[in-house]
Amino acid sequence: MSQTVLILGGRGKIGSHAAEAFWNAGWVVRHYDRAKDDLTKAALGADVIVNGLNPPAYKNWPKTIPAITKKVIAAAKASGATVIIPGNIYNFGNQPGTLDENTPQTAQTVKGRVRIEMEQAYRDAGVHTIILRAGNFIDPQGNGDAMSLMLMREIKSGKVVAMADPDTMQAYAYVPDWARAAQMLAEKRAELPAFADIPFPGHAFSTTQLRDVLAKTTGQSLKITRFPWWLMTMLSPVWGLARELREMRYLFEMPHTISGTLFAQTLPDFQPTPLEEVMQAGLPGNVNPNQVVRSGQKPIVA
Repeated sequence: MSQTVLILGGRGKIGSHAAEAFWNAGWVVRHYDRAKDDLTKAALGADVIVNGLNPPAYKNWPKTIPAITKKVIAAAKASGATVIIPGNIYNFGNQPGTLDENTPQTAQTVKGRVRIEMEQAYRDAGVHTIILRAGNFIDPQGNGDAMSLMLMREIKSGKVVAMADPDTMQAYAYVPDWARAAQMLAEKRAELPAFADIPFPGHAFSTTQLRDVLAKTTGQSLKITRFPWWLMTMLSPVWGLARELREMRYLFEMPHTISGTLFAQTLPDFQPTPLEEVMQAGLPGNVNPNQVVRSGQKPIVA
């Protein structure tokens, strides 16, 4: 019997790749249309809800994320569906090293505290929830991800942008891999705790390592240039995004990886996309080799 997943935010990087992954695995894929659908009604009959909704304006998070959370919880209660959420590491605050499900959540930023409160709301509601927690997202389609907006923003000029010391290790999640993992966890949801916090290890690399791989791939001599934080400081009084970026600067300066221990225990057969392929995803004209859809048909995105 086919299982059904309801995708929230189907045009975003999480929702679009989740739709692909579930579709390829034989699930019935439905999409929530914010313009016309009632979320609770849309969720009826769904086995899983993938919450890919992410308000683009950071400054609105304290209002918009609780409102979205309330609606998703109500929909999950009405349908009995499991909710899968793309967690991040904002919750941890500035804690260099290897992060896992036991790392204290000591966020000092507004965005980090909002995420902590959001996750706690799901836990308190008793909704079956899976947090698949990852580092910086890399979307081969360049859908507002860390690679296209930051690291590769000057690649056509022969430059790779370092957000901090170029040798700083950072955790990254290739979105097609995250989506496949989410689908595999959905298949095992009955075996998981009511609130499952599962770190997604993804890949970890430095800007220097990225530059070296891309230089080898393209045969070009690539330079590393620093992100203009000084400009963000100057623009902060008049540009909200600059202020929000400055608040999160610590993340780029914080060397960290994400533990794969619990993930490997839960999904021992998972095979990630090779590291070099992930690094090459942001090159202009790159084609995503993983985006192969069952029966040659894509689910309709509303």
